[in-house]
Amino acid sequence: MLARRAKLSLLTCERLLKQGLRLRLPFLRGFATEAPPTPAQPSSSANEPTERILMVTPEMTEREYASRVVPGRAVLAPLRHEKTHGIPVAIIHVRGYQHRDLDLFLHFASHAASSLAIPVSEIIRLPTQRSLWTVPKGPFVHKKAQENFERRVHKRMIKAWDANDSVVDRWIHYIRSHPQPGIGVHIVRWRRAPVGIGRKHAERTSTTMLESQKLENITDRQRVEEVARNIVKQEMKAANLGDAAPKAIKEESETKETDSPEKSS
Repeated sequence: MLARRAKLSLLTCERLLKQGLRLRLPFLRGFATEAPPTPAQPSSSANEPTERILMVTPEMTEREYASRVVPGRAVLAPLRHEKTHGIPVAIIHVRGYQHRDLDLFLHFASHAASSLAIPVSEIIRLPTQRSLWTVPKGPFVHKKAQENFERRVHKRMIKAWDANDSVVDRWIHYIRSHPQPGIGVHIVRWRRAPVGIGRKHAERTSTTMLESQKLENITDRQRVEEVARNIVKQEMKAANLGDAAPKAIKEESETKETDSPEKSS
């Protein structure tokens, strides 16, 4: 009996499969006539990948590559400049809850760095920070019923080398002026200074501190005396000018008197 039932079930399954194939054949034929399959291209005539086509070659300079209009360049991987000295300049560290937001922002930052000729690393994935909370659903009767909450913070970073401070400032200003919602950005900078900058800074601060101390040590009496001296000097100058004016007038009158008899004669 069992063998007979198994045979009957197999026969019914075969009939159903045949019916399904007959129903699907017209649709499959229609799709096949509308879009015939394209033959496979040989390796000699196959197109090269876009990365090799858009790379800077010795025949094309970087300026020419940057001036070219390439459709969809923002979607492609950015141009990576080689490190010259390997001196770190900045680190951009981002955090967020979605992988796509982090990758999109760092892709944008890498394109901006390649436009400014800043050598940057690829996107570095950091360990995910996981936090768990267990909270009771309610007091009294529902106190034993608890609920678990989980939060995962994903992290990424890129590192920049061998760039001038002014160029890095412009890069960071451009990144901050176009923020990505849903992520947090932390930037670490390294600034280089010439040898002896500490001594110069100490001398400058010491001179300013001495000048400020001198001004603070001056009492009110000394300030009043200095103001009085300035007033006396100004009054003396005005008095000297006042005495000189009448003398000039007298000299002019005497010259006129001496000239008048000569004219009469």
